Amino acid sequence: MTASDGATLGGAGAPRGLARLIVAEPEEVPAVAHGFGLFFFLFASYFMLRPVRETFAIAGGVDNIQWLWTGTFVATLVVVPLYGWVASRMPRRQLLPILYSLSAMVMCLFAFSLWRDPDNVWIARGFYIWLSVMNLFVISIAWSLMADLFERDRGHRLFGQIAAGASLGGLTGPLLSGLLVAHVGEPGLLMISTALLMVTLVFVRRLLAWRERQGPRLDAAPPDRMGGSVWAGLSLIARSPYLLAISGFVMLLTTATTFLYFEQARIVEATFPDRAQQTQVFAALDVAVQSLTIGIQLFFTGRLAKRLGVTVLLVAVPATMMFGFGLLAMAATFPVLAFVMIVRRVGEYALVRPGREMLFAPLDTETKYKAKNAIDTLVYRGGDLVSGWAYTGIVAVASLSVVGFAGMAVAGIWAALGFAIGRRHDREPATAPA
Repeated sequence: MTASDGATLGGAGAPRGLARLIVAEPEEVPAVAHGFGLFFFLFASYFMLRPVRETFAIAGGVDNIQWLWTGTFVATLVVVPLYGWVASRMPRRQLLPILYSLSAMVMCLFAFSLWRDPDNVWIARGFYIWLSVMNLFVISIAWSLMADLFERDRGHRLFGQIAAGASLGGLTGPLLSGLLVAHVGEPGLLMISTALLMVTLVFVRRLLAWRERQGPRLDAAPPDRMGGSVWAGLSLIARSPYLLAISGFVMLLTTATTFLYFEQARIVEATFPDRAQQTQVFAALDVAVQSLTIGIQLFFTGRLAKRLGVTVLLVAVPATMMFGFGLLAMAATFPVLAFVMIVRRVGEYALVRPGREMLFAPLDTETKYKAKNAIDTLVYRGGDLVSGWAYTGIVAVASLSVVGFAGMAVAGIWAALGFAIGRRHDREPATAPA
């Protein structure tokens, strides 16, 4: 055997060994690596700015957060139809690069504005709203690409490993933010985040090339163009009990998350009055969440979905949150809050999000790009809007402990709906029609 033969065998053996480790076939390893890279840089870009955004929310007043979320919902109403208009006129190969490039341009504009006037509260509020919309928007597009490129069985096995890139990026982002903010300031963080976002386009191109080498999907052949306004997506949702159930699941998810978010802002403001300390606290929470999530996603999510089905991914977190809200109702302190927030976010990233994406794998491409985008944007932000004002109303007429008991009730309904959706998905054959 020649040296070149040994190199060839060694090169083939490494993918096979890695494939066994991450529950992938050898030919799927490049796709997992490219998907991992895409979500790593995407989430590193976002999570660099997340602690700054949360500090801006407190700076504007905890009692005004519901107005920020109202502004976010209104902005979503503007951006999502614009996305639909662009998507109806542009091939898939061009859609993601152009939209990500537009997002990068907006980030540069905010960086320049903050450099000129760093204490302007309206720039801070505008940044908060834009980052909240951009977060859902660019991530939804990336997940739609994943659902488009992978068959149902591949999605079940690989989405967890691919999503681990998001967790590693989510860990890297706040670490970079904490290390660099004192040296480059908030405008500098924005520019670095922009560069990371643009790197994702390299992995998008590689994923599309991998899909071409594999040939058409066995269960569907996605068209090259994705069209339709957000109203087309809402129309698809209204005609499908399955999509309506997913929308209800997302609304309950956002309600539970909103209640915890408002409690987080209130408790952090009372415990850490210094603005720099608040940013450090939010960054530390992000680091803890992503550190715990990576191992779960990489080695357990795919195996859980394969052996127990999607149901367990959708039910575990809301069931746990019933206990978490009960703790907050009895003792609304920062240590209790930190524990509940970490458990909730780890569960969402490692279990709920991959499970929710798996629900779309057997559906047709039109549903993935229209209905799914409407769910991930309008439905999600609409849930934020309604639940934000619901929290404000509960606090206005009752004690803060009532928020915990209300959260327990929401989590219970959330778990029941997740169980129903998961059972339906797990019972259907892999080739079930949309």
